[in-house]
Amino acid sequence: MAIADKLVLTRQRHLKWRSLDWLELALMMLCGVLCFGFSLSVTADIVTRTVGHPWLWLQEVTSTLFIYAIFIGTAAATRRNDHLYLTAISEAMHGPPRLIVEVVIRIVVLGVAACLIWYGYLNYLRGFGSFRLPSGTPIASLYAVIPVSGVLIGLFTIEQLVNGLRNGFDHPEPPNESVAPPDAHAQARVQP
Repeated sequence: MAIADKLVLTRQRHLKWRSLDWLELALMMLCGVLCFGFSLSVTADIVTRTVGHPWLWLQEVTSTLFIYAIFIGTAAATRRNDHLYLTAISEAMHGPPRLIVEVVIRIVVLGVAACLIWYGYLNYLRGFGSFRLPSGTPIASLYAVIPVSGVLIGLFTIEQLVNGLRNGFDHPEPPNESVAPPDAHAQARVQP
C-alpha cells in the first residue's frame, strides 16, 4: 500500500475532489515533519540545558515548529473532517435538517477562515516591527502561516460545501477494511 493511500482518507469521499488529494497528502507529510522537528528540538533543548551549554536558538525553532504544526494541522484536519465543526450534531440528523446544519456549520467555518486570513495578514504585516531574540528574526515569520492556514481551511470548506450540496452530506460510510471481523480473534485462537 502506497504512503498516499495511508495518509489520504477515503472517509467521506463524496465531499472531496480527487484533484486536492495531493494537497492533503502534502499537508499530512508536512505535519509529520513539523511534529518530528518539534520533538527533536525540545529534546535537544533539554539535553543542552542539562549538560550546562544551552542553545538559546532552539527555543525559537521549537516555537516556530509548534505554531506551524498547529495551523497546518488545522488545515489538514479540516480537509479530513476531523476538526472545527460539530459532527456529532449533524450526523444524528437526516434529510433537510441535516442539510441546514451542515451548511450553517460550514458557513461558520468559512467565517473563521476569513478571520484567519484577514487578521493573520494584519498580524503578519505588524510582525515586521518586532524581532525574536537571540536571532533578530522578525516575528512576522511566526505569523506567516496564519493566513495560509485560513486560505487552506476556506478552500477545503468550499470543497465540502459544494460537494455536499451536489452529492448530499448524508452518505453511509463503507465498512472499515482494516478492522477484522469480531469472529477473527476467536478463529485465530482455535486454529493451531
